[in-house]
Amino acid sequence: MSVRGGLDLGGTKIQAIVFDTTGERVLAQARHPTPREGGPAAVVDALVAAQQEAATQAGTTTERLGGVGVGSPGEIDGAAGTVARASNLPEWEEPFGLAHALSERLGTQVSLGNDVDVATQAEFALGAGREASSLLGVWWGTGVGGGLVLDGKPWTGRGSAGEIGHMVVRRGGARCPCGRRGCMEAYAGRRAMEARARAKAKAGEKTDLLKLMDKLGRTTMSSSVWARALEREDKLAVEIVNRALRALGAGIASAINLLDLEMVVIGGGLGVRFGEPMAKRIAAEMLPHLFFDDRPPAVHVATLGDLGGAIGAALLSERLAPAAAA
Repeated sequence: MSVRGGLDLGGTKIQAIVFDTTGERVLAQARHPTPREGGPAAVVDALVAAQQEAATQAGTTTERLGGVGVGSPGEIDGAAGTVARASNLPEWEEPFGLAHALSERLGTQVSLGNDVDVATQAEFALGAGREASSLLGVWWGTGVGGGLVLDGKPWTGRGSAGEIGHMVVRRGGARCPCGRRGCMEAYAGRRAMEARARAKAKAGEKTDLLKLMDKLGRTTMSSSVWARALEREDKLAVEIVNRALRALGAGIASAINLLDLEMVVIGGGLGVRFGEPMAKRIAAEMLPHLFFDDRPPAVHVATLGDLGGAIGAALLSERLAPAAAA
């Protein structure tokens, strides 16, 4: 069947779609918050609810879908259908059979992929990367994730390639949510940025970030909070975002020096919210670190927006359908 489900599992939200892979269009969508406690079982409940809602809106049921793909953070074993070490999800360290659990509840086969890998594949197939044969996807959101396309094919290494957020940009640097020091994510991940903002505010530094968070009804400093703070030229927000941009520039440039890729696609909650002006600033921050600075890669914002991860998951379901038995 050409009508498939796609689930993008993020640190703060779950995006579900029903996608026509032949017509390349989203038929319906639903968004639910990611549970903050309850471990994998709570996440499964939320994923099922989101996909069922999208299916109902599309006038069908999950049992009638040709398959469902899931883009998940963490260490993915597609063959075993498990997810492990998903640090941005609640109480999720040990391998959990997500594909089987979802397949039982949804009544169709389920395929798993890394969240940024599948989003990068979607941009390569249908979005900003259509004209490229090699690209790096950098998803700037709760954390910082990466995906790779080399010679027109996804590259996942032994299963966990593309973790650009954990490229070290400063030895002995800031503590990362992963527990290590100096990772790009320790400077540019939204969770780390928020932790720094809260610590600075507690120490007496003036900022509107917390007030904006309350005004917008957010429980965390979402991308919209950061965008509003930058519009107000909030001094602390500007300082923290500039710090993030320097880390992104250094880390992405290092990846380009290693792989000599044609294109960088910037996605994720912050990347898409900030848009083209910030992509240009990332490109400028990359330039001093590029060995071949006379031919930098093109840097573009993901054109599929918030739905890119879910679209990539639906495409994954189509691509892996014969081998993705539940």
